[in-house]
Amino acid sequence: MSPAELELLHVGVDATARDAMTAIDGNRGGIALVVDYAGRLVGTVTDGDIRRAMLADLSLETPVATILERQRELHEPRPMPLTAPIGTPPAELVALMRSYDVRQIPLVDEDGRVQDLALLHELVDVEGPPLRAVVMAGGFGTRLAPLTEDTPKPMLPVGDRPLLERIIEQLREAGIRHVNLTTHYRADVIAAHFGDGREHGVEIEYVPEERPLGTAGALGLVDADGPILVMNGDILTRLDFRAMHRFHDEHGAEMTVAVRPYEARVPYGLVELEDGRVTGISEKPLVRGFANAGIYLIGPGVRGLVEPGERLDMPQLIDRLVEAGRRVVGFPLREYWLDVGRLDDYERALADVEGL
Repeated sequence: MSPAELELLHVGVDATARDAMTAIDGNRGGIALVVDYAGRLVGTVTDGDIRRAMLADLSLETPVATILERQRELHEPRPMPLTAPIGTPPAELVALMRSYDVRQIPLVDEDGRVQDLALLHELVDVEGPPLRAVVMAGGFGTRLAPLTEDTPKPMLPVGDRPLLERIIEQLREAGIRHVNLTTHYRADVIAAHFGDGREHGVEIEYVPEERPLGTAGALGLVDADGPILVMNGDILTRLDFRAMHRFHDEHGAEMTVAVRPYEARVPYGLVELEDGRVTGISEKPLVRGFANAGIYLIGPGVRGLVEPGERLDMPQLIDRLVEAGRRVVGFPLREYWLDVGRLDDYERALADVEGL
């Protein structure tokens, strides 16, 4: 990596999580290097670190020093920062990355200044089982009537092409080459536009639903051995699917649910009761949490929980996994996301698309 490229990775010790996120997004290393005023490395921050901080309800204005402290608590006894001397043989770097389950190691000189960055994917082939996608495109889109009277919701134009075409293009950019489209309402319109998918750089396999099977039921009709990315066909987003896949693997999850920060002001005072006795009242409190973003990554063992032809929604499938003690994790979105479910959402999509 050139000195100019390395410089783009640098953030100061007084930087915020947002500063680190900007550095990560602007380089091919997928990492931010936190350096002191003398240019010596004091820590590193990855995309996964930012998202874990979001899950811990830390804002993007949180000092990067706080994130480094969280790392020390979570990753003991890993050396912090994890580095190697410049000139370390590739085989040793790979062994070190495998040992600590990381994909990058800064290479430093005797003074602790970063001279290069070793990236696992440049040293060995790290591709796991190929990721394929299932896009749920069979809904009626009744809330978007009259626009959907003759056009299925995923085929509504957003900018110069249908929303579903934008989704497939994004999947292709993430390296996904096989896409299953579940169809029901106006399936003919979707098939006529995409055909077998070759003109769009993917292989498309249609999964027709004779009757609506819910947001998870079609998984029982999909033949796949590896991991599957599942998403609703009415989502406009710039989510990094590769980052979601890495997060899924890093956390040893059987299912990863994309979630987005959400808050709402309750318009009334909430009365706190205990055995019928008032213990307090919160006047119009702000409720904060994470909302389901309609994008999921499931491991190969999950499909077996869905019977062919069974009507099932994703919340029910998640409940089955949780009740069975299987690992389900949340992947917080920091990218643009919009559910194009209502007319005002569609109008917003038309306004936002030029900036994506």
